[in-house]
Amino acid sequence: MSVPNPPVPASWRYAGDQLKRWRIKAGVTREELGTAAKYSPDTIKAMEQGVRMPTPQLLDAADALFQAEGLLSAAAGYLRREKFPARAQDFMQREKGARSLWSYEVTLIPGLLQTEDYARALMANHWPPVDDETVEQRVAARLERQAILTGKPTVAFSFVIFEAALRCPLGGRDVHREQLVSLMWAAKLRNVSLQVLPFVRVMPAATIGPMVLMESHEHEYSAYSTGQSLSQLTSDPDIVSTHTERLGMIRATALDHRGSVAFIKRMVDEL
Repeated sequence: MSVPNPPVPASWRYAGDQLKRWRIKAGVTREELGTAAKYSPDTIKAMEQGVRMPTPQLLDAADALFQAEGLLSAAAGYLRREKFPARAQDFMQREKGARSLWSYEVTLIPGLLQTEDYARALMANHWPPVDDETVEQRVAARLERQAILTGKPTVAFSFVIFEAALRCPLGGRDVHREQLVSLMWAAKLRNVSLQVLPFVRVMPAATIGPMVLMESHEHEYSAYSTGQSLSQLTSDPDIVSTHTERLGMIRATALDHRGSVAFIKRMVDEL
């Protein structure tokens, strides 16, 4: 079954509701609060509704404007941004408990193999854009995830990457080169299998999109696939079987581990 996006944190909604109540009690408009806090009225509305996290900047401005004597500013200590976008949070939890993980990527380097600069270039160019604080939090969270590569208990990884993802110079030449070199380092780990699917070997099944298959320590299997605005995390046997068959076909067609490392090394030498 598909996993719906979880609701926004209750703390955001509560803080936003209190903010709105204080504003109405003080007889202040959203435009006036926005001027004091340096936000647009629409942003103030989103924070009051809990759609966006009320920021310390807004809470401090409102506290001073409404003479709340620190009652609104104090809410900042109880609010936090989620490390990952809402639609990915359940996947991250299953990833933490994985016994083995197989991944296929079409246009991007897999998150578990991204360098810090590559991840930052990716996050900073998110659309609609996000603020710098969110970018840094998401980069830090992505790097934190990567501890699973060398942690205990050992997890078995199989990564297949389409050549298009390797050719994309995201972040510029230096970031691109560093990312390719980092892939060769990851390929040296005994629990990591890395394969490249070159353009010349592509088949229709490889163009459908990225996917991840996971096995838990209880030997339960799940599949995760993403699109532009949708994601699906499921344990449905039929869907897991379909993903397994497609990934098996892609792995059989891709270069083997040694050939893939040599392919990436040639790319590095050409830069």
